[in-house]
Amino acid sequence: MSISFLLHTNATQDVLSFYGWWQFAVCLFGFLALIAIWWHIGKRQNDFGQVWLALSVLCWSISGALEVYFVHIQLETSILIDGWRSILSLFNSLFILLALPWFRYLPRPIGHIIKSNYWIYIVGLPFLFSLLPTINKMISGRVLGIINELDVYYAVLTLGFLGYVLWESFAKRRLKALAWLSLSCILVTLIAQGYKLTDSSVNLTLFSAIFKTSLIMLFFALALSWVKELAENVIPKPQHFHIGFQKQKNTKGKREQLVLLRGFPGDRVRKVALTPALYELLLKFAQRRKEGSDDWLEIKPKGPMFSGRNFDINDYNEIKRLLIALLDGIFGKENWTRDHHLKPLKNTLFEMSEKRERKIRLAVPPHNISL
Repeated sequence: MSISFLLHTNATQDVLSFYGWWQFAVCLFGFLALIAIWWHIGKRQNDFGQVWLALSVLCWSISGALEVYFVHIQLETSILIDGWRSILSLFNSLFILLALPWFRYLPRPIGHIIKSNYWIYIVGLPFLFSLLPTINKMISGRVLGIINELDVYYAVLTLGFLGYVLWESFAKRRLKALAWLSLSCILVTLIAQGYKLTDSSVNLTLFSAIFKTSLIMLFFALALSWVKELAENVIPKPQHFHIGFQKQKNTKGKREQLVLLRGFPGDRVRKVALTPALYELLLKFAQRRKEGSDDWLEIKPKGPMFSGRNFDINDYNEIKRLLIALLDGIFGKENWTRDHHLKPLKNTLFEMSEKRERKIRLAVPPHNISL
């Protein structure tokens, strides 16, 4: 055995030992930090997506500890350490996929699939199909063809979904720079997965260090963007909500009907342009509320027997269309969700009669309304 070979072997072991300690410490810190953010914020929102992301980072930390443990052990145990790497890589991918249904913004083509009850089977069955042959490889020491790197194929599946969802999450929050950075990180990660199919251990270690650091930072950026959204997009309570009405001509000379809204974080006036019909509907609510006498508006019941009578509101869908138009103007089209924006805005603006008389009125106090 030559001296150069021994030096090369020792250098490789030193690199892997350093990488193992780095991965163990950094990823453990990332796991604890993500759990801490969830404990203070996500737990109150009943949102467990960040827990799954934190567990995926914990898998990397455990993998780093195993790298340190096995780095100086003889070559005959390489199948064992490769098996543990594959198992932890599979669990890392699984936890990321289980986090996706908790994301607030999901792209339309795959959003319904991710949110469906079948998602656990869609991600769970390939996981088992990859895990069982990996365990068999560790026990028997033999593997056939494509079975050798099943964790790579499962990781590619995960990266496809993750890249799509990360782009949508950052883009919907108007953070395009982070959206592009997320795609570049996914690309580097895909290259690292490709290196797993080669024998270049040093290059794989380098790419692995780069993409794991980048993904952890993206997870933190995602958490901070979520906190930013919670802080900026809070729907105020009715007593803090101010509403005004304005008609003016725009730059093209066309007349616009504007609703001026105040009370959102930042103390900034939000101007929302409405169609004439929706503007008149909201103005009718405001005028009744401002007058203070009979401020309830009645919604027309369903059925032909009421077709000859006049009602303040012909269809409950008019209220829904008004709320959607206001949300589109405040946050941008499709940049809001039903549970976190539509329902709170409905509760802020309107209240229904306790007697269930199909009557509804503006919940904003009269002194907060400017006609």
